[in-house]
Amino acid sequence: MNYISVNQIAKLWKVSPRTVRNYCAHGKIKGTFITGKTWNIPSNATKPIKDLTTNLCKRLKFERDNKIKNGIYHKIIIELTFNSNKIEGSKLTQEETRYIYETNTISNQGASINIDDIMETVNHFKCFTYILDKSNYRLSEKLIKDLHKMLKENTSDSKKDWFAVGDYKKLINEVGGKETTKPHEVSNQMKELLNNYNKIEKVNFEDIIAFHYNFEIIHPFQNGNGRIGRLIMFKECLKNNIVPFIVQDQLKEFYYRGLSNWKSEKEYLMDTCLSAQDDFKKYLDYFGIKY
Repeated sequence: MNYISVNQIAKLWKVSPRTVRNYCAHGKIKGTFITGKTWNIPSNATKPIKDLTTNLCKRLKFERDNKIKNGIYHKIIIELTFNSNKIEGSKLTQEETRYIYETNTISNQGASINIDDIMETVNHFKCFTYILDKSNYRLSEKLIKDLHKMLKENTSDSKKDWFAVGDYKKLINEVGGKETTKPHEVSNQMKELLNNYNKIEKVNFEDIIAFHYNFEIIHPFQNGNGRIGRLIMFKECLKNNIVPFIVQDQLKEFYYRGLSNWKSEKEYLMDTCLSAQDDFKKYLDYFGIKY
């Protein structure tokens, strides 16, 4: 029997070495054994078949539709909403986010609360259930614009004549002090980005992260690009049988550094997202969902 390395099998299966090591550690590849710290994998090994989308999506939809409290749907919708909004400057705490979701009200203890923070929290809940229902759909401009319209509906931005809710930006903007695509070029660049992405026969983790980077560089909307981009990543992970992840607020500095350095050092952003994915796996383990 011939044996090959983790890196060799990762390249062959188009997954990360971390994923292969995880397969080995959980006994998902027959005939593997470890020598010291090195996994030996049969050269004729077959890639484990994952059923994450069926298991996770079915569970999320069941818990949502049956209004199950304190399950994984309850946990994810709150954590994804809180962290994604927090990264963009929301002042709401995780407990306030939870309170809005659970009671459809906001506690008032004397502190002033930005109405947009509340509206965008409620809207983000809607966005999450939307990507869950559209998890198997092909990415399109319409789907992405629908998400933006949903996120910014009834916010102060939606009352500005120049702010295009549910449509591409009208004014030039920057991200992290860096230039982004000019408004008149956005439509063509988004079409090209989606066309190239949708041509990929078997989307992997890096493909999704690369799409996210390019989406954020285009920065197609006047505001809300980060949250839309992270929702898209979650959706595309579900669609392609990849464990999804939530970029926690404490990873914000590493996440932004990863985006800034993507062209020269992809590992920064990849490692940050893989770390977030490892945290998400703990949720799956706790709630007994196979991956």
